[in-house]
Amino acid sequence: MTVTGTGRTEAAPDPALFTAGLSSVAADAKSASAKNAEAMSRITAALARLNVPARDIQTRSLSVNRVDYGPNKGRFEASNTLNVRMRDTARVGEAIAAVTDAGANIVSGPDLSVTDPEKANLSGYDAAYKSARAKAEAYAKAAGLRIARVLAIHDGGQGGYMPQMGAMDARMVAPPPVSVQAEQASAPVMAGTNAGMVTVRVNFALAPK
Repeated sequence: MTVTGTGRTEAAPDPALFTAGLSSVAADAKSASAKNAEAMSRITAALARLNVPARDIQTRSLSVNRVDYGPNKGRFEASNTLNVRMRDTARVGEAIAAVTDAGANIVSGPDLSVTDPEKANLSGYDAAYKSARAKAEAYAKAAGLRIARVLAIHDGGQGGYMPQMGAMDARMVAPPPVSVQAEQASAPVMAGTNAGMVTVRVNFALAPK
């Protein structure tokens, strides 16, 4: 008889990824790019003051486009966004407030994940096997049989880690006033735990009671 069991796992996320960037508008492409570059320098400097290493900051997108509609029609928009990895999840809220204070008007995230999901899954394998064993015993009992031995155990893999319970929506906003920035600096990001699922398929040999 072959049955499948599942085991739930939970792990505290260790890295957090968020996106920070800036959209700048000027009369010509060169001016828009220069304005954008100046503000992005302030943003990366703010991250450096939080000891975020350069290897954890990666350019996600970079563009310069002519605006063809709206109040800025005929002007040029330069956009630059960065992916920022925070290895200390306790400082994510501080980092988001810092880049916003530095001029970022494009912010999304954080995406909280687990660096080593295989290690996190170890706690679920025991539960998955026990679940399969309990099912097999129930089937065997119903059929008037007993489990004689285990023939094989097949790893069914992991179902993947679910994202955190909530996430900030991507948004493009003007830099907030100082009073709002002060409130943001005191608002923590709650890392919580990420949940996952592992499965196992077990072949049992049955025998008469």
